Amino acid sequence: MNFPYGIPMTFASLGLIEPLLRALEALGYQTPTPVQTQAIPPVLAGRDLMAAAQTGTGKTAGFALPLLQRLTMEGPKVAPNSIRALVLAPTRELADQVHESIRQYAEHLPLSTYAAYGGVSINPQMMKLRKGVDVLVATPGRLLDLYRQKAIRFSQLQTLILDEADRMLDLGFAEELRGIYAVLPKQRQTLLFSATFSDEIRLLAAQMLNDPLTIEVSPRNVAASSVKQWVVTVDKKRKADLFIHLMKKHRWGQVLVFAKTRVGVDQLVDRLQGLGLNADGIHGDKPQATRQRALDRFKSNEVKILVATDVAARGLDIDDLPTVVNLDLPIVAEDYIHRIGRTGRAGQTGEAISLVCADEVELLSAIEVLTRQTLERKEEPDFEPEHRVPSTDASGQILKKPKKPKKPKVSSSKRNLGKWVDSGESEPTPAVKPVRKVPVFNTGPRKKKP
Repeated sequence: MNFPYGIPMTFASLGLIEPLLRALEALGYQTPTPVQTQAIPPVLAGRDLMAAAQTGTGKTAGFALPLLQRLTMEGPKVAPNSIRALVLAPTRELADQVHESIRQYAEHLPLSTYAAYGGVSINPQMMKLRKGVDVLVATPGRLLDLYRQKAIRFSQLQTLILDEADRMLDLGFAEELRGIYAVLPKQRQTLLFSATFSDEIRLLAAQMLNDPLTIEVSPRNVAASSVKQWVVTVDKKRKADLFIHLMKKHRWGQVLVFAKTRVGVDQLVDRLQGLGLNADGIHGDKPQATRQRALDRFKSNEVKILVATDVAARGLDIDDLPTVVNLDLPIVAEDYIHRIGRTGRAGQTGEAISLVCADEVELLSAIEVLTRQTLERKEEPDFEPEHRVPSTDASGQILKKPKKPKKPKVSSSKRNLGKWVDSGESEPTPAVKPVRKVPVFNTGPRKKKP
């Protein structure tokens, strides 16, 4: 297939099958990103691929869509305790994110997907794998644990994907990757995605890939200069309280709020309506007619606060929206650009405020790398987080918070002395315990040894 790389086109023109196109339409995807445009055709053709693509470039769809199509069109049904495709991710959080995306893309396909990682019991994961799984997303350590427990076999493996391979090496997974490589079938397709091509990544690719096609894609990372952006750090459980406080403090007129989940949307809307505020919510579980009605009421300024998920808000276009609030940071960094791009339009200024908790520091770091800026941080009085958010910067470095200095141990007598000195009272009379008489043995003259 002759493929004009870099030229915008449709997902249909990339050769994707109808069930995938339906899933993409439901998700609101319209035009492929550059990495999708360059990756999908060669992956469909069975080529190995080495791609330099950062978070926010659409790389997950770039490998997941052609992978799902190949599994649907080729190969036998998955056998017990077997997998047909393996996606390795460096962290539990990324494994969850990638699996959720793959699950959405496979909505209309007869394929099973699952995510396995450490930090939770291995037994339910072993049970899930008994019937076999078409696509397994896993962290390297847990995958090896499952293999050693004989819960997984690789004889049916068709495709291996290394997602964020550079982070896997940074986190010290080189030995685990070598162990996994040793037990995988030699005949397979391998895709490697990394933010950069370091010497270590090139060496890893030389060992694991066969004549790969190499692509390099830069993210679309331009945020409007008319949008003032800042972060307010807060504990997760107090985000809704902080939003309500900020809304009243700054007297926001109309505000679009983004939440990560459908449950999160419903909970915040219920809370706001319970306070008598004019709020509505949209997400994928609501009928299209209901969502459209809420969008229309928000556009006409009948609704002052609209809470939405990323997918549900696609197509929302308001020229004079003053404020966007990220109750939760987006899983995909590029969605941050889409979110805040809904304010500061048509010559107007806007503001984008993100309420960030400690669990979201990696998402915040990815956004700062994508936008090439360190976002201004603030703390709101009475909402200072107990769990501090580590420092981040535009280089992607996450600086762990400094450990609190340990207080020197003070004996109970010194503590009591300190209390007496501070109190200004007269010196306390020490309690004297009676000394118990100790029996004495062998007090007579010593006998001479014979």
